[in-house]
Order: sequence, then structure tokens, then C-alpha cells
Amino acid sequence: MNTADGMNYAPQGKPNPVVAPGEFQFAAIALDHGHVYGMCNGLIEAGGELVSVYDPDPMKVARFVERYPHVRAAASEEEIFADSRIRLVASAAITFERCALGLRVMQAGKDYFTDKAPLTTLEQLEDAKRVASETGRKYMVYYGERLHNEGAVFAGQLIEQGAIGRVVQVMGWGPHRTNAKSRPAWFFEREKYGGILCDIGSHQIEQFLYYTGAKDATVAQSRIANYHHKQYPELEDYGDVMLTGDNGAASYFRVDWLTPDGLSTWGDGRTLILGTDGYIEIRKYVDLARSPEGDQVYMANHEGEYHFSVRGQVGFPFFGQLILDCIHRTENAMTQEHAFKVAELSVLSQNLAVRME
Repeated sequence: MNTADGMNYAPQGKPNPVVAPGEFQFAAIALDHGHVYGMCNGLIEAGGELVSVYDPDPMKVARFVERYPHVRAAASEEEIFADSRIRLVASAAITFERCALGLRVMQAGKDYFTDKAPLTTLEQLEDAKRVASETGRKYMVYYGERLHNEGAVFAGQLIEQGAIGRVVQVMGWGPHRTNAKSRPAWFFEREKYGGILCDIGSHQIEQFLYYTGAKDATVAQSRIANYHHKQYPELEDYGDVMLTGDNGAASYFRVDWLTPDGLSTWGDGRTLILGTDGYIEIRKYVDLARSPEGDQVYMANHEGEYHFSVRGQVGFPFFGQLILDCIHRTENAMTQEHAFKVAELSVLSQNLAVRME
């Protein structure tokens, strides 16, 4: 996979199985975004067995099966739904289609694991909540900028250990490279991708709630713009948001599609976390002009200054936790309340945004 392209960003880590071979089988449906490869990689490394795939586009299926040669190509969604061995369906459908697919998955008695953003409207959110409650199935979300980045995972461990005290602010930067020529048509259609804050802004909102421990937040301000891509009038290439958590924590984040061609990776994603006793900076994908290797964590607290290079050292515990949650009906990987709250705040940020020119 071309890791310079965010569409195909598919992290791989160290295998750390939490189940025996064949104990947890899953399938993939809808291969519209390359994140599905990262999602499947994470589950496989945690011991999951990917057994089947369906997409109406045979070319997408052929590429997928080339990557995962032991996977069977199903003839329809219904074929996967009817397979009682399959516990979970992973999906990266077109954004505005993700909720409808999730409803069908849950109604078929299987847990659902979707790429972010998990939905695009508040009406979809209510449908997802209702069906998840009625069926008891999970509607989990791949917020990969935290879940699939070792620097972000390690920062969370430092916070849990009390290394910087109470977290009072999280600032995030989520730049992405447009790669317009390689994008599908739906990427440029506002209704289908949901808007920049609903889409890639969801990563930043998830990190704010997670690192601060907030259960809810209010949108103090949100803004969107199309500064540089006027040939795509429905694309938003810039957005920023200010949030206030229900526990008093604050957030500011910026997301954009303005990554310059000279950068060695698809985006210089960073997070700065301020605590009462110190602060942490995560340089997720590159240490600009110093090292092409991401997963760099910098910290200062009352004891001193620290630099941790953690690639290959931490792993991605979310995926094993998710598998065990599906088996035991627990919520250790991510609570359903958290997943839905991030979706709600993402849509609200988008709906309330002031447009700039």
C-alpha cells in the first residue's frame, strides 16, 4: 500500500493475538476507503480471522483478495449476514452510507466496525443509537489517529500514570494531502463525505474526549473554508473548532487538506496536551526536518524533559480489546457512549460552522 496517501494508510504492528486461531471470525463489506486495510490489519494482528469480503466493485474485491489471499469473495452482503461464524463486519463505505450499512449489520446479529466518520447527520445518529439498543450489537468506530498510532497510545499511557497531572487542554493539528487525482468522485461531494469537521475533524474530537476524560462538550466555535480548491466547490479544505468539555477542559483543533508536496508523508499530524503538572507533544507521522519516523513523543513535567521514540514499542491494544469486547460483551476498547458522542459533536461542529472565504 502507498502509505504516502491517506486513502491507503494501513498501519501494521506486532502480532499480539488475544484469541486462538478461528475463535473470532470477521468479514469486510464496502471497500470505498483504504482505511479498511488498516482496520483489518489490526484485527488480524490481534488474532481475528478475516474470512470473507463483499463489495459491488469486482476490482476492489480483487485488490483486497490479493492482499488477503485466504479471504473468500462473497456474492452479496446477505451471504455474509447469513454466515453464523462471522461475529463482526468491518467497513469503509462512502461516508454517508456507513450508517445504513451499520443498521443492516446490527440487525443481522453482528457487531459493526466502521471507518470514521461513522455517520453524517443527527438523524442517522438517532437511527444508529436505536438499532444498537434494540439489537445489543456494537457500532464501533476506527478513529485511527489515536487507535492506530503508537505515539498517541503511549501518550494516553503517560496520562493514565499521572505524568502531567490533570489534563486541561488538548490542541490538535490534522493536516492531510489532497491527492485530488487519486480521489473518487464522492470525496468532493459535500453530502457524501459529510464536511471536513464531520470527517477528519472526528479524529480530533475523539482525542479531546479521551485524553481529558470528558463525557460531553459544547461547541464554542467552528469554522470551515475552501481556500485553495475552488475547482471543487463542495470541498472544504480547512476547518477549525473550539470545544469546552463538561469537566472544564478546553480544546482547539485545526484540520485541512493543504499538506504541501514537499512533506515526506501525507500529513504532519500533531497533538499538544496540557496538564496541570506538565505537557506532552505527539509528532505522529514525521519529526519535521529531523527524522522521517513518526511516533515521537515529547514531554516536560516537574521532573524534567523527555523524548520517547516509540515506533514498534507500544503496539495497538484497541484491536485485541475490541475482539474480547465482542466475545464477552464488555466495553474496554471503547464505550458505545463515547463512540456516539464523538459522532454527535462532529456533526454539530459541522452544522454550526461559519464559512470563511
